[in-house]
Amino acid sequence: MPAFDSGELAGLRRWAHAILTRHRETEIFQTSTMGALLNGVYEGDLTIRELLRHGDFGLGTFNRLDGEMLVLDGVCYQLRSDGSATVADADERTPFAAVTWFHPERRIDITTPCDRAALKSIIDANLDSANLMVAVRVRGHFSTVRTRTVSEQRPPYRPFTEATQDQREVTFTDVTGTLAGFRMPNYEQGISVAGYHSHFIDEDRRRGGHTLDYQLVRGTVEIAIRSELHLSLQHTQGFLGADLDQADVDSQIRQTEG
Repeated sequence: MPAFDSGELAGLRRWAHAILTRHRETEIFQTSTMGALLNGVYEGDLTIRELLRHGDFGLGTFNRLDGEMLVLDGVCYQLRSDGSATVADADERTPFAAVTWFHPERRIDITTPCDRAALKSIIDANLDSANLMVAVRVRGHFSTVRTRTVSEQRPPYRPFTEATQDQREVTFTDVTGTLAGFRMPNYEQGISVAGYHSHFIDEDRRRGGHTLDYQLVRGTVEIAIRSELHLSLQHTQGFLGADLDQADVDSQIRQTEG
């Protein structure tokens, strides 16, 4: 085996660090799958502390579905069913989450009011392809934001389609805040959530939830294209024993994600 002097070893370390850094900046890190969540796998083995080593922007949920998750600027927020938002405990765990290092490549200024469907069309028109993953951040003033949050579950766990029947909706009016999430390709349905999936938090970072609909008055859209997905699967008994070969995943996700 060839011997390396200290200078050569330092050079190799810098090279490896540069390669890994470039790799991380083009990837989305995801723990578990949406299909597992549909199946009632609500207890994961990844802590929030560990999750934040893989990105500073993203979304997900917490063990037992105890609130929606939103990661902004490296801080993980827990959005609960009463519409409140608090900083999550770093030792909390997640059964499903996706994060990336957010470095926006494109910016779109929104100067006229638009609803969720119209904003999605505007973003789509600014993408070169529907086959890559996109991190999306929208900061602005909203006349309304309609959100929902699933209530904490207890074992034995029901499937996600049943758990979301108890969800509570909260509508925020005349509010400034941030929508954050991903636009995933259709072929990822079941691994992730195909299409647009976003969570909302107000500018004071005290209120928020999973977005169902909204009316954006004015704001700024920032997008970052991602071409690599790092999928980290659980080793929990719930995940290992789950039947994840379901034919109706698409309809279940459409029913639960709104």
